[in-house]
Amino acid sequence: MTTNYIFSLQPTFTQGLILGQLSVLFLLGTILRYLFFDSSENPFETTSYHPQFDRKSLLRKQNVETQPKSGAEEPESLEWFNVLVRQIVDVYRSKLRDDLPGLEGDEIARQRIEAFANKIRPAGFLDQIKIHSVDLGVSAPTLYNARLTPTRPEGVPELEFDAVYEDTLSISLSTSYLFNYPTTSFARMPISLTISLSQFKSSVSIIPPPADASAPVLTFSISPNFVLDLTTTSLMGSRAKLANVPKLHELIQHQVRRVLAARAIWKVVLPGLASVAEVKAELKKEQLS
Repeated sequence: MTTNYIFSLQPTFTQGLILGQLSVLFLLGTILRYLFFDSSENPFETTSYHPQFDRKSLLRKQNVETQPKSGAEEPESLEWFNVLVRQIVDVYRSKLRDDLPGLEGDEIARQRIEAFANKIRPAGFLDQIKIHSVDLGVSAPTLYNARLTPTRPEGVPELEFDAVYEDTLSISLSTSYLFNYPTTSFARMPISLTISLSQFKSSVSIIPPPADASAPVLTFSISPNFVLDLTTTSLMGSRAKLANVPKLHELIQHQVRRVLAARAIWKVVLPGLASVAEVKAELKKEQLS
């Protein structure tokens, strides 16, 4: 009986099968590495396209006429509160730009956001993040339909209202996804993204502290069923590029929703009645009980 050996001088079917599979794997690896991946020292030099945000296309009217009517009674007007919220948002925008107008202020805001993005990025998976442009928006959340809900078990009333935010808020960035197999930083896939806000809509609750609270705080919270619509444009790859991958949009929207849901409750310490340390200690006690 003739025995077939893998390693022999005479070509066999087994040798041909193995060589064929290795050839396909080598060809596939070559295509991925030299068309989609980037092995250069400076990944930002290989991607010349950075999606730009069209400010005019998403500029919305700032007075949203969405105040519903319940029965014959008009809901409480929140125009005064909207003016207050608008002023607070404008102060944050100005301070993020060091109170500087024009391109100089834009550059300061860009640098600050870029430094924060690189501080929180997962270094094992993402290369350095380059922020190309930031639009801090021109509007503010609009509040309407204020109402008092039934008294809570603690005997404290809860104020609830609806909020909608439509603006030109956007960020344009580029980075690279790192492939660490078979070796560390074996290859990188350049990614360019522009993320912009289309709409955020939610109900918002304000709960005052009980009179006998040991650490009185004013509690703000958003509904877990909020509406978040983001617009993303993307390019993936070095020489051959994949544009606007739906799964990438879903991933980004999911992560933003997850962060907002995890931080959906804000507690504001009332001046002169408690300190931040006391409130943290009280919250820790509630979590343990």
